[in-house]
Amino acid sequence: MGKVFKLLRYIAAIALVAAWCAATVLALGQAAQPAAPKVPMAEEVFKNVRVLKGISVDEFMGTMGVFSAALGISCADCHADSDTSWENYALDTVPKKGMARRMVQMMAAINQANFGGRQVITCYTCHRGSDRPRTTPSLAALYGVPPPEEPEDLVRQAPGAPSVDQIFDKYIRALGGSQKLAALTSFVAKGTSVGYGPEGTMRPVEIYAKAPDQRTMIIHTLDGDNTTVVNAREGWVAAPHKPLPLLALADGDLDGVRLDAQLSFPAKIKDTFRTWRVGASTEINDRAVQVVQGATTNGGLATFYFDNDSGLLVRLVRYADSKVGRLPTQFDFDDYRDVAGVKMPFKWRMAWLDGLENVELTEIQPNVPIEAGRFGKPQPAK
Repeated sequence: MGKVFKLLRYIAAIALVAAWCAATVLALGQAAQPAAPKVPMAEEVFKNVRVLKGISVDEFMGTMGVFSAALGISCADCHADSDTSWENYALDTVPKKGMARRMVQMMAAINQANFGGRQVITCYTCHRGSDRPRTTPSLAALYGVPPPEEPEDLVRQAPGAPSVDQIFDKYIRALGGSQKLAALTSFVAKGTSVGYGPEGTMRPVEIYAKAPDQRTMIIHTLDGDNTTVVNAREGWVAAPHKPLPLLALADGDLDGVRLDAQLSFPAKIKDTFRTWRVGASTEINDRAVQVVQGATTNGGLATFYFDNDSGLLVRLVRYADSKVGRLPTQFDFDDYRDVAGVKMPFKWRMAWLDGLENVELTEIQPNVPIEAGRFGKPQPAK
């Protein structure tokens, strides 16, 4: 028995040392990780934030876009002329702000009581583009010409659909093949963009991209440069007429611009998402497309639409979460051309809840050296 006790004590000592070493290595590894960048919260930038606390400034502004789209209203409907600065944006200058707070609380209570806190009911669920929810069924809608069907956020797996591997293999071949894609490690592009608005001003655009996930896009507007930067860890927007001249991105907004960067070098885009669903085929501009949706571990969603004939990506809709509903951003790609053996879109349309850009590239220079500073924190907008 004595030998057995000695053996057990010996084993316990080894286990204790091993545990201490593992903890030390883990602690050192954690210490070696750079601290996550601090993203300013809405209540730190705006006065009188009551309900939408604890979210980033970018998400806070995204919720304003949800309100606008859901109710069919503009900024001026809720923010009076007395809101003379971004700091005072949430002050109680008009009664509608108080109503909006009550509606957000009601919506959260419904979701908590009936759906376990999942965001099933949103502003858009009831309002659908009207400032007052409709209570009476419309006979014109019932018996008239049906409106265009809106695709659901969540794609349902279609029986008999091709596999995700088949779809992405076809996509990679359509782009030029895995070898050509691997050989493209960077590019610099130039072109123009026309934004949303009656003036339709054409503005110069520059894009710098480096594999696998670094990208900078600069739109030279009349009011100053609009710059979006993302690298492996961080992302920023520096643009005029924003609550902050330099806005750090977080959560779904950061994931979204990182996905944009990864799509510049799409050989491994399938590995970006944890799960995939292949939906039923549909049509975009009279072209049959295959619908595929990816989901990340943190709940992010992106829906891809591939041309059934060419295999090329013609549309992407990515979503970021907010407290009042998903924030969609849609890209429509066109005019694919050969660049160093790789098919790349020279035209795309980017639309989100409070903006629109129509980009048309004039040149793409492949595999050019790009200094690392291009993907660092940009200068604040002036």
